Amino acid sequence: MTEIKDLFQAAQIQGLSESEVDHRQKIEGFNELPSTAHKSFLHIVIEVGKEPMFLLLVACGILYLLLGEKREAALLLFFVFAVMSITIYQERKTERALEALRDLSSPRALVMREGEQKRIPGREVVRGDVIVVSEGDRVPADARLIAGVNLSVDESMLTGESVPVRKKPWDGHLETGRPGGDDLPFLYSGSLVVKGQGVAEVTGIGINTEMGTIGKALQSVKEEDTLLQKETSRIVKDFSILGLIFCSVLVVVYGMLRGNWLEAILAGIALAMATLPEEFPVVLTIFLALGAWRISQKGVLTRRVPAVETLGAASVLCVDKTGTLTQNKMSIGKLCVVGECWGPEQDDDPFPETYHALLEYAMLASQKDPFDPMEKAILRSGEKLLEGTEHLHANWALVREYPLSPELLAMSNVWHSPDRLSWEIAAKGAPEAIVDLCHMDENAKAQVEKWVEKMADEGLRVLGVAKAQFQKEKLPDIQHDFYFEFVGLVGLLDPVREDVAASIQSCYSAGIRTIMITGDYPGTAKNIARTIGLRNPDAVIIGPELENMTDQVLKEKIRSVNIFARVVPEQKLRIVEALKSNGEVTAMTGDGVNDAPALKSAHIGIAMGGRGTDVARESAALVLVDDDFSSIVKAVRMGRRIFDNIRKALAFVVAVHVPIAGLSLIPVFFKEWPLVLFPVHIVFLELIIDPACSVVFEAEQEEENIMDRKPRNPLKPLFDRATVTLAVLQGLGVLALALGVLIACVFAGFSPEKTRTITFAVLVLSNLGLIMTNRSWTQGTLTIFKIPNKAFWLVVAGASLMLISTMSIPIFRQIFHFSSLDFMDGVITFLLPLLSLMWFKLIKLFLKSRLS
Repeated sequence: MTEIKDLFQAAQIQGLSESEVDHRQKIEGFNELPSTAHKSFLHIVIEVGKEPMFLLLVACGILYLLLGEKREAALLLFFVFAVMSITIYQERKTERALEALRDLSSPRALVMREGEQKRIPGREVVRGDVIVVSEGDRVPADARLIAGVNLSVDESMLTGESVPVRKKPWDGHLETGRPGGDDLPFLYSGSLVVKGQGVAEVTGIGINTEMGTIGKALQSVKEEDTLLQKETSRIVKDFSILGLIFCSVLVVVYGMLRGNWLEAILAGIALAMATLPEEFPVVLTIFLALGAWRISQKGVLTRRVPAVETLGAASVLCVDKTGTLTQNKMSIGKLCVVGECWGPEQDDDPFPETYHALLEYAMLASQKDPFDPMEKAILRSGEKLLEGTEHLHANWALVREYPLSPELLAMSNVWHSPDRLSWEIAAKGAPEAIVDLCHMDENAKAQVEKWVEKMADEGLRVLGVAKAQFQKEKLPDIQHDFYFEFVGLVGLLDPVREDVAASIQSCYSAGIRTIMITGDYPGTAKNIARTIGLRNPDAVIIGPELENMTDQVLKEKIRSVNIFARVVPEQKLRIVEALKSNGEVTAMTGDGVNDAPALKSAHIGIAMGGRGTDVARESAALVLVDDDFSSIVKAVRMGRRIFDNIRKALAFVVAVHVPIAGLSLIPVFFKEWPLVLFPVHIVFLELIIDPACSVVFEAEQEEENIMDRKPRNPLKPLFDRATVTLAVLQGLGVLALALGVLIACVFAGFSPEKTRTITFAVLVLSNLGLIMTNRSWTQGTLTIFKIPNKAFWLVVAGASLMLISTMSIPIFRQIFHFSSLDFMDGVITFLLPLLSLMWFKLIKLFLKSRLS
């Protein structure tokens, strides 16, 4: 950051102390605007009260009162509160996860506190903080500019004016005014820095900013329903219609056969409750929200929750080389001047004079307090190797910067020396840009290109360096108006991250291509590609080729080419569009302002959290906290796990409703059969289903083969033929077992109460078996038992305890219309569900290949 450190030292700016920050946060609160996204406790209660299941429970309670069954009514009322409590707990858990994610992924701010620069969440900025802003940053709060270099800000979100405005430092007198117009010293929360950098003092936060004053609250983005959400909504609707039809038929048949219409309505409501899969939206909401939280533990923040679902379908990962595949910890690898080269491994003492000017002007072309790893490496080496020489210039003053631009990939710094009459200009950038600035002839240009190619083949990132002098008073507007002299080439080494090669191979095993995109030379890119094990490392498309390539040719070439070199950010969008047109589900990384279109266009935009701009983060669906490629692979693994577990949970919901609906409907048609399920029994079963599908399956570990299969087709329905077949066959197996027990009890002459007790117990235990077998669709029963899942055992223990209580405690036996069982009846009842486990195993073996 140009002169930032010098500015702090000269002005003795220390920033606020942590105690001052704590004091101001207690008085003024956090730097955030009111959000309507938060759901209060009362709001959640009202939402639950409107749920069909809740209304059915209330209707049952009223009917029980009309029938004079006060105890049944009281128990149903208890169950009303139990179901409501579970739902509220799940909603609050989801809210807390989303709130935590919002905090983690909020815009960040670079502040000066107690003499040290710190990067903090934007919400933690307080009035009086000294903030540092640079190109691509969102201004975190209203502030007045203390110092700035070429600072321009886009205030269109406040003024509607799309042209950026210039900023100049505050004169100490001007009162804060409204945004709009050039050369004002005020920065406004939410505006975007499009050029330069500056230091400012915060004057207003939260609702006391210009944005707060005009009533613009930061709202969470309302996302369109994904294909998965639309599909589950359709399934719930279909089930509801089916349940309504069955319910009507049941009421009519029961009333006509048995003559009791109140009981008929009660039985109809029980069937409606049995067929209504209200767990579907709960599963989706909880799994995606908590999935996003789990992914954040892997170093990937989710800004758009539906991206969690899409991750499992990613088929191509397009990643930047620098900082993502490499460590982004640059060091000088080689210095080249007129065909001679020096590397630090030579360890000459002293440092050869031949290379002094090259390192000197490379330092002068860098920022004094840089953020860029390349500039840090240049300054670090220069301060060490040039120590004690006349090539270090602590007393020179920076007069002007000519920044890098898409048209010219080079930057220049103009310096004023106290003992010289002319300006000294230092330039560095892409070698071809420096060659262009120096107006070199074809022969000299060919020599430079030869050495650049040789250095690039060694895996070095190559920069050209040039110098110039200027004696006129007024500096030119563009760099090309200086008469530059070529100085030499700097080769920088950026080691590959240790775990990248293994992560690349993991991607290939999972059927996911990795495409490397870099601004470096093809030789550098090839060297890195071979190191990390990228396939087809000799096929490269460079930026100029891409520029002249038709969309159709690019679509064909991109099927096999995995390296794009000398690429500018604007070309990333074409790469994404070509991959998408080939049917690939594409993830794209980016960090700069110019990466935003590609990040937005990609199915999964991934912004860099360490070196990325706020604009990139706002355009992306995911934010990579540590900029590490292996974190993306971990997130893909987690995304696949989440989708698998959603499918398991919803298949379990379908399977478990089949026997419940069957036992609610079938006995009505046989007068000699007792009714097995009343509303109180349905609610008991719901208390097992809700925690099971939303807690047990969400916590389930991934399948062993999760990264050894191809990415799923995002257009493939959640409930494909194999999944539906599995769910229905599982449900029919439990229903057949329960009906077999019911018929056997009837033929044995058992009382209705004993028949109901045994049949219901078999149903409950078989449902617990359903939970266990659906925890994994590839593992056997004994193996599943060994896979840790505390939630599963809590559900099993709770359901078993409740079942034993209903059969052994007299008041509960009366409410549930049960009878006590002798020892042998109990043993047989608890052993019968093992038959369903054998049935589940046969189904798994039959469908295993289709479900993997």
